[in-house]
Amino acid sequence: MNYIFFGSYEFAKIVLERFIEYGKLPLAVVCNPDKPVGRKKVITPPPVKKLAEHYKIPVFQPENAIEIKKELGALSPEIMIVAAYAKIIPQDILDIPKFGTFGIHPSLLPLYRGASPIQTAILDGREKTGTTIFKVDRLIDHGPILSQKELPVEPTDTYLSLEKKLAHLGVDLFIEKLSETEIKETYLTEQDEKRATLTKKFKTEDGFVDYKDIESAQKDNKALSIEIEKRVRSLGHEPGVWTIRDGKRMKLLQVSLIPDGLLHIKKIHIEGKKPQNV
Repeated sequence: MNYIFFGSYEFAKIVLERFIEYGKLPLAVVCNPDKPVGRKKVITPPPVKKLAEHYKIPVFQPENAIEIKKELGALSPEIMIVAAYAKIIPQDILDIPKFGTFGIHPSLLPLYRGASPIQTAILDGREKTGTTIFKVDRLIDHGPILSQKELPVEPTDTYLSLEKKLAHLGVDLFIEKLSETEIKETYLTEQDEKRATLTKKFKTEDGFVDYKDIESAQKDNKALSIEIEKRVRSLGHEPGVWTIRDGKRMKLLQVSLIPDGLLHIKKIHIEGKKPQNV
């Protein structure tokens, strides 16, 4: 399989690592430009770039992929694979590979298109999700489906644990389905637009929980306990779940539901202090 890989973020890094474990290094990697990160605005490369450089894979970081059309065409890829690239790829670029451009998306498309399929599935209390391989077009996670597979969402799954499982599932499915012969004979199924849902990019304010709700969840409110516990599993890593206690910002790093269904806070990070177990 002769391919170019498009991806930028951690999900894409896990996907690329998995391909490399199978001995399938890409001809090149295309990712977002380096950007300022954190309060100090340190210029930081995308996770995929670091991995690619470790394996001495050529890296392109255009603002728009059309800028490198000539370079990509010269590599003569059979396919291109896209995972968590976060940019619309022009049709002229999608048409470069011999057998087309395919995306790996961590949901059962057409459900949970867009930026946060994993977080949203946990927040919604889904008992199952999955990974979909689809042919990429110019719309967001819209193209026809090649293959998809379900995965149970365990009660203890966090964003990070589910991200890794779904990334591995996608690559395993890709390896299983996309030999050169199968690419030529692929049967693609159009997505059902009536079932389509779109997720949003979560912001810092989405992680806020009123401290009164936390107290209620610890005492007698089982419904609130479930909602806060899901929010921590979903958003605890990014953008973070937090409250204001005694005038200070407090992050909820780890929580659980005790046998009676109420909230148990296990680890917190109070502003100005080190993270601490409770």
